[in-house]
Amino acid sequence: MSRILPLLMTVVMLLGIGVGGFVVLNTLKPKPEQAAERPSGLSVFGERIVKDDLVFAIQAQGEVRPQREILVAPQIAGRISYVSSDFIDGGFIRKGQVLIRLENADYKLGVVRAQAGVASAEQRLAREQAEAEIAQQDLISLGITDSSPLARREPQLLEAQASLDSAKAQLADAELALGRTAVVAPFTGRVREKTVDTGQFVSPGMALGRVFATDVVEVSMPITDEQLGQLGLPLAFAETAAEKGPIATFSGQVGGKPRQWVGRITRTSAAVNPRTRLINVIAELNDPYGAGADDGAPMAPGLFVTASVEGSRVDDLFVAPRGAIRSGNKVFLGDVEAGELRIHEVDMVFSDPNGAWFRSDDVKVGDLAIISPLQAPFDGMSIVVLERQPDGSILTHRPGENEKDASETEDGSAVVSVSGPEGVDQ
Repeated sequence: MSRILPLLMTVVMLLGIGVGGFVVLNTLKPKPEQAAERPSGLSVFGERIVKDDLVFAIQAQGEVRPQREILVAPQIAGRISYVSSDFIDGGFIRKGQVLIRLENADYKLGVVRAQAGVASAEQRLAREQAEAEIAQQDLISLGITDSSPLARREPQLLEAQASLDSAKAQLADAELALGRTAVVAPFTGRVREKTVDTGQFVSPGMALGRVFATDVVEVSMPITDEQLGQLGLPLAFAETAAEKGPIATFSGQVGGKPRQWVGRITRTSAAVNPRTRLINVIAELNDPYGAGADDGAPMAPGLFVTASVEGSRVDDLFVAPRGAIRSGNKVFLGDVEAGELRIHEVDMVFSDPNGAWFRSDDVKVGDLAIISPLQAPFDGMSIVVLERQPDGSILTHRPGENEKDASETEDGSAVVSVSGPEGVDQ
């Protein structure tokens, strides 16, 4: 027992010294410094939201074709005796101009025979009229009051009158055939092709060539139902004096140079194409070889052109880069004062590579729309917004710093869309 007591006292003394040393060291340890700033959030790029009017414009393509094009064909048979020098491929023709003339000697003889027939029928009718007058006088002198029509020569008189009418019809037919020996242009236009020449025998309905009018050309362009709505046109639309169609600006290459012509949508097809589910809109251009030409370059049939058509208008919409819209109707905004992400649902009106147009009560002009991709984003997420300035420099919006007024940096112009991976929703 006398040996254990000193050992216990030694252990107790060592424990006391250790505890006391720990307390002293803990008391003398310097206090940790408090962080002046909270940890920085994820750096993301943002662009200012502006307000602008949305004017729909669609692009469509089609082939130019004449509004009127016919196959030139004779109505009678004969040998070609004359072909106009203008009736050649690419030639200009005028309304009423004789394009082709057939030999007419046989048809002139037919007119003479028909005239002789008319003269003979007129003589017969005159004779019957005289005999009918004599018969009527004889009946009166004999006191006969109930004579038959045959005794009064009425049937004979009607027959003579019918013969005269038939002879006149034959004369008109002969004169009509004689007039048809000249094939004339039904309108002012151009010749697409000629298939006959002098000396060739032709029959009724045989193709002599093809001509088209140059007063109006048209372009039929297939578009979707959505594009038709953007133009503000109903199905089976037809332009009237009170309701004009939208302006269409055509562009194409002529002579190795880009050209433009300005026309108008005048009508739409009456039905949807069952195979493509598209609807054709038809645009017209007046006087393509004259006033409608671009510096003398006509919008000629056969050209393949692209049309830009301005449609309906929606006023006073917010505009953001399309990359700032996620999940179809959510916009990501940067709260630069709090350094946090804000997510709002918006009423989307339209979006394309140039931007997104929408309505919202939670957004205001000058807000910074986040265009950078974010992993697992949520409302209140810690971020630091970077804004690219017009001179190319980057402005960093740190939490707690005073944001300068949006009116100092926002000019109200349209938002420029951002290319590259920015704006991709992860």
